[in-house]
Amino acid sequence: MSDTGEKKDVDDFSGVETTGHEWDGIKELDNPLPRWWVWIFYATIAWSVAYMILMPAWPAPPGMQGHTPGIRNHSERANVAAAMEELNTMRGPMFARLQDAAEGGINSIVADPDLLNFALAAGESAFGDNCATCHGAGGQGFIGYPSLADDVWLWGGSFEDIRHTLHVGIRWEDNPDTRFSQMPAYGRDDLLSNQEIDAVTDYVMTLASLAPAGENAAQGAEIYELQCAACHMQDGRGDRTQGAPNLTDAEWIYGGSREQIRNSIWRGPYGVMPAWDGRLDEPVITALAAYVYLLGGGEPAEDAQQAALGTHATEMER
Repeated sequence: MSDTGEKKDVDDFSGVETTGHEWDGIKELDNPLPRWWVWIFYATIAWSVAYMILMPAWPAPPGMQGHTPGIRNHSERANVAAAMEELNTMRGPMFARLQDAAEGGINSIVADPDLLNFALAAGESAFGDNCATCHGAGGQGFIGYPSLADDVWLWGGSFEDIRHTLHVGIRWEDNPDTRFSQMPAYGRDDLLSNQEIDAVTDYVMTLASLAPAGENAAQGAEIYELQCAACHMQDGRGDRTQGAPNLTDAEWIYGGSREQIRNSIWRGPYGVMPAWDGRLDEPVITALAAYVYLLGGGEPAEDAQQAALGTHATEMER
């Protein structure tokens, strides 16, 4: 009697039946899954079902918002809010002390070691969350974003100046008290010809001793007096009341090469900083102002900086 059934394929090497699947001459063996693996797989399914019952999991049905809450009604948002509330309650007394001390200026904060440590820690945390993206983790700045660790300040670098800038922002149109100024785009708006822009670029570079006076220095000086001196002043040292940079030092927000300076004149930079009033609590703004001031570039309370840095010098030379 002959066997009319289909004969199963058996791998010659292992003696195990195959599934019948074959890829490029490689056959798939029909080995059973390990029992321990099967039971773990079943356990994960059971765990998933239990999780979906207990915890938020499924999107809400049509017409409803959110998701199924689960019978535990667990919410990480609520947990974070509770943790933040607990943290604010714990830090409240120190923030109150900080606000009181701030009325006496930065020296009043520095004079209290515990308060100084608290202000620096809270300020550093706020800086990392809100400022470091533009100004760098250490306040070193980048092209287009001012350094906060030097003594060059467009709008004033005293503790109160910094705190006020944080409150109102720079060119932040949603705040009516924002610090505002605008440099014309002399090239983009056809206010000066390319040749005139070249001439005033060369003159500006002589103000900062970046290049010797060239053959078009006289023309550049004349254009500068007519177009630039009202904000940057006749000597190029700038006007802080307008946020006009000093053109005689080595600090250039948008770069100090000839090409970068020319591009700034051509396009008229328009940097914007948010107003943090209403976005950060007042004590946090105070701590942030103290931290920025004590990064090393605040002015004019040099004695406060030195005390915070642990130095014993009586004067800081700028």
